[in-house]
Amino acid sequence: MTDAAPYPNFPAVEGLLDYAIVPAGPADAAELARVHVASWRETYPGILPQASLDAMSLEAHERRFRRDLLRAKAGDVVLLAEGADGAAGYAAGSRLRTADRPADAEVFTLYLLRKAQGLGLGRALLSAAARILAAEGAGSLMLTVLSGNRHARRFYEHLGGEAFAEFPAKGWAGVTETAYRWADIESLTRPSPRPGRGISRPG
Repeated sequence: MTDAAPYPNFPAVEGLLDYAIVPAGPADAAELARVHVASWRETYPGILPQASLDAMSLEAHERRFRRDLLRAKAGDVVLLAEGADGAAGYAAGSRLRTADRPADAEVFTLYLLRKAQGLGLGRALLSAAARILAAEGAGSLMLTVLSGNRHARRFYEHLGGEAFAEFPAKGWAGVTETAYRWADIESLTRPSPRPGRGISRPG
């Protein structure tokens, strides 16, 4: 007699089904800015200066998102995780076409509000971005994360990311970033494991 497979975490599965992952456009700039600012303020106290977090401007980030989305080029991807009460996360990345980069594509940002963590939504966002980038011809993927963000680092390592470099974070004295790489982007596009607490905490 073999051991029975573990039962799914049904509350987590149901929570994940409360969200849809959709492409973002210029009209979503305000929601992207709201998630970005809120997630930074939830994630980075003790990692980045509190005064900088307090000074973050929704209006400035909304303008930046709208400008970037209006100027989007082939190979760019921005995805929103939307629920009944608005967006709860987003991911943004691009196909890289320069020979000196350590991967064919990069996810620049992936953030979730705390209320949406632990549902598998971080994995779903990263997988959706990877599928789009793979369809654009990318064979490998990289991203960077603040080295002090232990939750995010465990999340990416859980998904098979391999740390390959650490370097100073631009604009933040004494803060470093760690770069992760997936040599085979297809490893992120396969069906995800059952959702559960502790595996969906990017930042």
